[in-house]
Amino acid sequence: MHSRVIMIVGDKMILNTFGERIKYLREKQNLPQAKLAQATGIVREQISRIENGQINPTLDTVFKLSEALNITMTELFDYDVIGKKQEISKIALKPFVKWAGGKTQIIQEILKLIPNSYSTYFEPFLGGGALLFQLKPIKAIVSDYNLELITAYRCFKDDKDYRLMIDEILYHQKNHNEEYYYQVREMDREPGFHDLPNYKRAARMIYLNKSCFNGLYRVNSKGYFNVPSGKYVSVNAYDESLYNNLSTYLSLETISILNADFEEAVSSATKGDFVYFDPPYDTFEDKNNFTTYTKNVFGKEEQRRLSSVFKDLDNRGVKVMLSNHNTDFIRELYSQFNIRVINARRSINSLSSGRGNVEEVIITNYSTDNNHVDNN
Repeated sequence: MHSRVIMIVGDKMILNTFGERIKYLREKQNLPQAKLAQATGIVREQISRIENGQINPTLDTVFKLSEALNITMTELFDYDVIGKKQEISKIALKPFVKWAGGKTQIIQEILKLIPNSYSTYFEPFLGGGALLFQLKPIKAIVSDYNLELITAYRCFKDDKDYRLMIDEILYHQKNHNEEYYYQVREMDREPGFHDLPNYKRAARMIYLNKSCFNGLYRVNSKGYFNVPSGKYVSVNAYDESLYNNLSTYLSLETISILNADFEEAVSSATKGDFVYFDPPYDTFEDKNNFTTYTKNVFGKEEQRRLSSVFKDLDNRGVKVMLSNHNTDFIRELYSQFNIRVINARRSINSLSSGRGNVEEVIITNYSTDNNHVDNN
């Protein structure tokens, strides 16, 4: 098709909507019109007229705009994305469970280093989802190896399971006492536990997380949850506003929730996507460490395999960020990438001696200067 062929024809409302889309994407990336003009070779005055719905852009112009804004031409005309982003941006989200390695305390440090723009967001060690719920990307593929946790996420996504899960949580909450806690805890030892409906397993996991000691999720070598009771007189396991907001967000068709190995979870990532790795951390030799939120311990060999996946993604043009402890082993694995050291506080551990300030690293394969968030 020749570049002089008109891409958008006639309708003033369509021209205005397209112009608003271009302006929205440009401003989300903090791009002045002059910068966009420089990147596209389109004069600034013409960009201004496009944004104001005053002219029909040619196919050649649309292509240049999509390239400069790091978005496909198909997505450029997906006006529904604007509505979705505006709706999601208004709701408050945060983790619904307390989770070892959660990023709530250092989330502001991480947000400073998020890529300027990306297409699909990947998080293969989801945990409590603190970063996911801060970014609220419209397109995401998230995963965790812990099936009980992922079952809960999937119940938030499915409307029927969500309503049944809430009823079950309220039932646990109403019947809570010390004896009841241990009855519910023992359910995973019983034959047929894995055949229970998703909503029952999800409600159990959330109830135990809210009522166990220190919000710790820990399993033994057989995979059985074995954290003692927190000895609370009553528990509040249901947050109506938060849970409804989580259901609204996670039920988006463009959010995929997996229970997969981290390598499989990022296998579809392509150039322009963003992957955040938050694995079980490498251990300090002189500290009590926590890495057992599944029965499979994440040791040195897994750390090496993860670094290989990181490097493969880098070769494929994917933007990658990883969090870990600041150990010599980790620094050596990622020596060719950008490493930033931050101070963090560990708040979940079965022993008080295992809590306190530690050094972590945030590793990226891209420049982190003047970063801001734009998740198309």
